[in-house]
Amino acid sequence: MAEESSSPSVLLQFAPFQSAVDDGFWRRLSSLKLDTLGIDQSPIPITGFYAPCSNPQVSNYLTLLAESLPPEAGKEASVRGTLSLGNRNRCPVPGILYNTNTLESYRAIDKRSLLKAEAKKIWEEINSGKAEEDSAVLSRFLLISFADLKKWSFHYWFAFPALVLDPPATLVNLQPATQCFTLAEAESLSAACNKWRSSSLTADVPFFLVSIASDSNVAIRPLRDWAVCQGDGQKLLFGFYDPCNLPNNPGWPLRNFLALICARWNMEKVCFLCYREKHGFADLGLSLVGEALISVPQGRKDPQYVPNAVGWELNIEKKMVSRRISLAQSMDPTRLAISAADLNLKLMRWRALPSLNLNSLSTIKCLLLGAGTLGCQVARMLMAWGVRKITLLDSGRVAMSNPLRQSLYTFDDCLNGGNMKSVAAVNSLKRIFPAVEAEGVVMAIPMPDHPVPPQAENSVLEDCRRLQDLIASHDVVFLLTDTRESRWLPTLLCANSNKIAITAALGFDSYVVMRHGAGPLTCSSDVKSEAEDALSSQIGNLSTAHVNERQRLGCYFCNDVVAPIDSTSNRTLDQQCTVTRPGLAPIASAIAVELLVGILHHPDGIHAPGENATTCSATSEQPLGILPHQIRGSLSQFNQMTLIGHSSNSCTACCSSVVSEYRRRGMDFVLQAINHPTYLEDLTGLTELMKSMNTLDVDWDDEPDENADDML
Repeated sequence: MAEESSSPSVLLQFAPFQSAVDDGFWRRLSSLKLDTLGIDQSPIPITGFYAPCSNPQVSNYLTLLAESLPPEAGKEASVRGTLSLGNRNRCPVPGILYNTNTLESYRAIDKRSLLKAEAKKIWEEINSGKAEEDSAVLSRFLLISFADLKKWSFHYWFAFPALVLDPPATLVNLQPATQCFTLAEAESLSAACNKWRSSSLTADVPFFLVSIASDSNVAIRPLRDWAVCQGDGQKLLFGFYDPCNLPNNPGWPLRNFLALICARWNMEKVCFLCYREKHGFADLGLSLVGEALISVPQGRKDPQYVPNAVGWELNIEKKMVSRRISLAQSMDPTRLAISAADLNLKLMRWRALPSLNLNSLSTIKCLLLGAGTLGCQVARMLMAWGVRKITLLDSGRVAMSNPLRQSLYTFDDCLNGGNMKSVAAVNSLKRIFPAVEAEGVVMAIPMPDHPVPPQAENSVLEDCRRLQDLIASHDVVFLLTDTRESRWLPTLLCANSNKIAITAALGFDSYVVMRHGAGPLTCSSDVKSEAEDALSSQIGNLSTAHVNERQRLGCYFCNDVVAPIDSTSNRTLDQQCTVTRPGLAPIASAIAVELLVGILHHPDGIHAPGENATTCSATSEQPLGILPHQIRGSLSQFNQMTLIGHSSNSCTACCSSVVSEYRRRGMDFVLQAINHPTYLEDLTGLTELMKSMNTLDVDWDDEPDENADDML
């Protein structure tokens, strides 16, 4: 080394570490908090990254990236493998994250105690020799934070614990490295540094020893080779990756490096190399070489001794206050809407409902038959539960009387004759939540006792086939139409395809919400054509009357003793309109959607038995509570009942004889049922049942009871 000029000793001052947090880190933290951590405030091990300064105008920061947080389950090995490979631009540094549940908890954190605890870890790793094996622990850091997930706002504060030497180190000399070496030494040092930085084994090792032999040959070694570097005639420098760009100050990592040198090797005079780069290669003009005097701390011999520590990061204004960042403005509005919409659902899993399956809700496809008062409310409720795939079917237009009760429509939808309801409803859903995958279908549902003239048969049959395809391509069907007969064909198709079907119907001040039972038939390839096989591929092996030894639940028509008939003709105005108390539809719609969520979370799904408060024991109750078959409520009495009704062998919509006949004859059967509703009564035996009831003789006993007086 060249001769060094002497200068008065001054206290050695260090340029503080600076932090930078990538947006991806905060997004990963948000996901981790919502999906995994919940209310757990346990410390989280994280990894920061930094590299030597590579620009004389700018210091390098310690950076947090998305991968700084622990990997997801199943990806841990691959991520660790990636971090362990030497990356010259990303030297990993261990850190700890304390993320609080509330802003008040964040502000109340005992920062002095946390800093002291981290400093103690560094001191113990120095004394145990661990820091010589893994020198990155000398730059251990601390992060406290609070994530406001409603506003996508994050409060945070970094600390870079630095052990305080007492007495403090004094600087003897500090100058550019080019002024401290002979030409041969400088060339050899540059070559050795470039080799160290290009090796995958050492590129991310931030502290090292620089040994200069008498023949000007330079070797760079890990800290554990300290003893090897004590040969005669060797000059020794303690090198470190310096993130600082300042010409008169070494960077923050040197502080704990000096503490290690003092504690482990009892040196009083230390020559150090602040290694910096340019374009990925050693830059001795930017790098610094310095000489400092250090002393053994006064309490060093005490086994309980731990040096004091400093290190909480100052803000841009050089004040000791925490920082805050908001990602809301930088996020895509649709993505922000998705995150906000999922927030409440994910928070449910923290305490109230850990078993909530958000994936099943977000991927399920729902078909809503009817886009009126019930359809609008059900669509809104489905989105609130995280359902993203919704199809609405309706043939009507938005009337002036609709917007007040049908929540997806506005006055503008009524103008110029009114927009088609299904189309207007979809547009409204997308305005409310742009990420919803909604589709509107303009179509009337063919109905029994609404005869089809010959010239319209092809059109009606096409509607039947289209409805058949729609039901086959969806997982759940909501029957929300305003006439009884319009529910018949969807009920039949759902029973045939074994689809979840939920009906909601309104009276003036009463409502019924029910889930239909599973389909009645087993799959039998020898009696079905290829087209029919495709139609009923979802059915599975169901018995005619039982599923797992349980009787099937009934459908909307199972209690009827007549086939559905025309309920719209020859009606007064109040009978033509759905006249109900305004609060009824929101209640029934909410119950219908809650019923679906219960089915999706029940282990038996569509085959789940009907339950009520008296039949369901506490041990068998699911996390969402009981799963009833029917819910009937009355606003006039402000009461609600849960009922169970089993399937009927004479049901005009879901019994095995009807479904079998539909499979055998297809659309010819449907057309006959539409044109001749009594056909369904004949097929199911209801006609014979009514005849037998009419001819039944009742033998009345008119003689007085001799013991009548005893009953008084």
